[in-house]
Amino acid sequence: MRIVFMGTPDFAVASLDALIKAGSDIVGVVTAPDKPAGRGQKLNESAVKQYAVANGLKVLQPEKLKNPDFLAELKALKADLQVVVAFRMLPEAVWTMPPKGTINLHASLLPQYRGAAPINWAIINGEKESGVTTFFLKHEIDTGDVLFTEKITLTGTETAGDLHDRLMNKGAGLLVKTVKAVESGRYHEHPQVQLLTGEELKHAPKIFKEDCKIDWLQPAETVYNKIRGLSPIPTAYTDLNGKLLKIYSSELLIDEPAIQPGGFLTDGKTFLKFAAKGGFISVKDIQLEGKKRMGIEDFLRGVKL
Repeated sequence: MRIVFMGTPDFAVASLDALIKAGSDIVGVVTAPDKPAGRGQKLNESAVKQYAVANGLKVLQPEKLKNPDFLAELKALKADLQVVVAFRMLPEAVWTMPPKGTINLHASLLPQYRGAAPINWAIINGEKESGVTTFFLKHEIDTGDVLFTEKITLTGTETAGDLHDRLMNKGAGLLVKTVKAVESGRYHEHPQVQLLTGEELKHAPKIFKEDCKIDWLQPAETVYNKIRGLSPIPTAYTDLNGKLLKIYSSELLIDEPAIQPGGFLTDGKTFLKFAAKGGFISVKDIQLEGKKRMGIEDFLRGVKL
């Protein structure tokens, strides 16, 4: 099969690499346009573009997916199948183009956690398992009929970054399996509605800065999960003596604090812990506004609280 691959970040690179190593014929790669970044506003190439260029693959970088020139160039590739991993929403003119359709790899067990941030929300909500799903695209986002899923068990201590890496590799393998099944015609589609079995449908909307602020009136376990689910990006934060404090990692201490939620205790040397409902959050890896990220002991050596 002639395949066009669509993706942008590191998460997608693992899938593209796995397809190439499995012998897939990748006739084109569609990724985000280069964007200016940093103080010098130097153009920054997506991780997928960097990989594609290094491997001699044809790259398309449309500003708008409905642009007639892009659609003509995409059609000229004569793809049998399109594969989407961590890309943007496609117009119907794009996803209906190949005769075998367009498949997507999503970092959740659909229909749970449809949306832009499934990895973050699974951790924030304290899920016991996660996984990856492949499905055919249809009109409403992340609602297409499921092809394959693969589950993983969560420990309850990993961060979103940890889960990202596990699902990135798990998803790459599942995508290769899916492409081979589509090529051979040996697959079954399962409507997502039938997969719910009475569970409450949970969503994974885009996360904004206001979503990252810690509410110390919440249960300590809820706060702990939020810190894990937002690490390393976009990162949970709180206020410390009038400055913004980002928290990358912490430890949950179940204990009934004798101080108000949001108050903190420290020995000035080895620990800093904030009170929440029913426990403390002992911060381990932090970054105070105007300073670099550091471990708690290094932080306390330079800051007097």
